[in-house]
Amino acid sequence: MNSVSRSDSIPGGGRATDGPDAAKFGVWATDRPIGVAVLGMGNVGTEVVRILRDHADDLRARVGAPVVLRGVAVRNSDADRGIPAELLTTDADALVARDDVDLVVEVIGGIDPARRLILAALNAGKSVVTANKALLADYTGELAAAAERNRADLYFEAAVAGAIPVVRPLIQSLSGDRVNKVVGIVNGTTNFILSAMDETGADYGDTLQEATRLGYAEADPTADVEGYDAAAKAAILASLAFHTRVTAADVYREGISKITAEDLETASALDCTVKLLAICERVAAGPGEPGPEEGGKERVSVRVYPALIPRKHPLAAVTGAFNAVVVEAENAGRLMFYGQGAGGAPTASAVLGDLVMAARNKFFGGRAPGESVYAELPIAPIGDTPTRYHVNLQVADRPGVLAKVAGEFANHEVSISTVRQEGHGAGARLVVVTHHASESALADTVAALAEMESVTSVTSVLRLEGTNE
Repeated sequence: MNSVSRSDSIPGGGRATDGPDAAKFGVWATDRPIGVAVLGMGNVGTEVVRILRDHADDLRARVGAPVVLRGVAVRNSDADRGIPAELLTTDADALVARDDVDLVVEVIGGIDPARRLILAALNAGKSVVTANKALLADYTGELAAAAERNRADLYFEAAVAGAIPVVRPLIQSLSGDRVNKVVGIVNGTTNFILSAMDETGADYGDTLQEATRLGYAEADPTADVEGYDAAAKAAILASLAFHTRVTAADVYREGISKITAEDLETASALDCTVKLLAICERVAAGPGEPGPEEGGKERVSVRVYPALIPRKHPLAAVTGAFNAVVVEAENAGRLMFYGQGAGGAPTASAVLGDLVMAARNKFFGGRAPGESVYAELPIAPIGDTPTRYHVNLQVADRPGVLAKVAGEFANHEVSISTVRQEGHGAGARLVVVTHHASESALADTVAALAEMESVTSVTSVLRLEGTNE
């Protein structure tokens, strides 16, 4: 390996550090700065700016050149943001277009104007770091194409699980392996609510109010509690894991707003708890289609829904607002990533990790891995996706009811694992746990049960995940 001397030929065109700081910053350090623009100064943006300013020397040493904040785009530049006023601007387009900006950090959120600004940066050859899962879930292809066309970087570690490093392991660490399944708790608000319901026995409404009071839930919690946030993250994870472009529209989604204290109680009786899971996995080819061994393609199933998981499963121990993602790879086996899934400082940590990588690439002339969608696997419809089910029925307590209920499951080829009766008389309840069955077969079974004279109501249907069956 050739040695590198301190000279003007160092990449980046700057002057190497001389004197007492040379040992600190290394022979690669130069005076040519990497200019950074930050778009948005909410919780995450504020922490990004703080870290950039407080750790400037460390960042310079890690990148090889000074990392300089050129400006921050905000809606209101008159508010006191704790930084010099000359760094604030309401003209995000002009900030992105500045010649002294090499790298753009987008933490505005939403689709527009974030999409327009990111595309403008990439088309100008400027690298982008974003935490915008909603945008990436629908427009990764467009953004990745712009990055490739202009030889710029697009980094998005912070878009999926806050401080938890899962995006880069899927792109890089496991790039030589075959990922078969990714399952995780990727929304802190819903995990806080379900954990509290499990621990206290409170119902959904009261627990949501407490989550709002403590700041874990937004004033409008729809994106979280109805699963939209988790679905966007699931689309990103599936795209990376299976080298197939997956959008939010491809993700089957159910939220937690219909989960009751009774659901948690019956789950506990099975030594389970309830979690909102994002599940991405390879499944068999469709009915009548050739499998991989005959030259056909397996499919990708991506779904988000509340499910029972055994308490011995590693995700069952993930409580409060924490997140965790379990990756199952053919050779690496099961890997679990756990930590803070949201919040200003944790998310900013992931943003700064990407920023350092992008800045180093700018300085040394490297490139981040681009989008990989070579597999082009088809998306499996939820109706074809097999899993186990937990069905809660209110029934008439009289002879023959159990046999009739079991017969209806058999009629639709849904095999029963266990049946438990709770209560007597008018309040009798049957809890049925199935073996693996397709969503469509289970739906047909539930529809038939609802029409039975001896079934008062089908009070809940939940999937059962994480078992060995």
